[in-house]
Amino acid sequence: MESQISSVFLESGLSNAVLKKISGESAFLETLGGEAAHVSVSENARAYFVASMAKLSSRSPILVVTSTALEAEHYAADLQIWLGKSQVEIFPAWETLPFERLSPGIETMGRRLEVLSRLRSDDKPDVVVAPLRAILQRLATTSKDFSTLTVNLGAEFEREAFIQRLIDYGYHREFQVEHRGEMAVRGGIVDVFPSTADVPIRIDFWGDEIERLAEFDVGDQRSITDLNQAKIVPARELRPDAGIREKAADLKATAPWCT
Repeated sequence: MESQISSVFLESGLSNAVLKKISGESAFLETLGGEAAHVSVSENARAYFVASMAKLSSRSPILVVTSTALEAEHYAADLQIWLGKSQVEIFPAWETLPFERLSPGIETMGRRLEVLSRLRSDDKPDVVVAPLRAILQRLATTSKDFSTLTVNLGAEFEREAFIQRLIDYGYHREFQVEHRGEMAVRGGIVDVFPSTADVPIRIDFWGDEIERLAEFDVGDQRSITDLNQAKIVPARELRPDAGIREKAADLKATAPWCT
């Protein structure tokens, strides 16, 4: 219901009309024109204020930093009412802490890389919302090497090169795909569960051409919905290139507690 109301609000043009109401406020114009400003805004009006800045300012994207991940989700949901879902991104933080012997979730890494990939493209969002932990966590130097892979029906990919790219993206080759970050190969069929998707996709090659593209059910492995396009986001942030492997070998000798 909330998404339907938001859609009507955006399509009717009411959001633009309401956002432009603030354009005549001198304090708001001073905020837009200055290099730095401190503004006190009530909690209920913060999303409206930031959305107005995104609409009326030439600065893009605007970064909003929140205290917690839950607050970031609520803030993003409010901003999407004003700007639309496609114009607001959440940059999530890892669920793990430094020195924990655990990797972040596949979906979390995928969502982070998806946002980074979009920020390097021409289709930048108006606003990026991130919890403080996400801002403080360092990015891998190789994260800039990844980009979202768009697969179109009828497109041509060299199959072996395509499989190798998925491996470079951090996808684990399995006998059968069941979880995010997994892939399976059977003849000319490549199954892959994208890191940010809710269901896996099946790519049917005829030579180097994608003859069929479909979502399939994890339970019975049967195709359920044909697609014209699918998006595959990397499943890991760290790409172990030669430099990283060399550094890891040095750490293993000097700091074995890291391994």
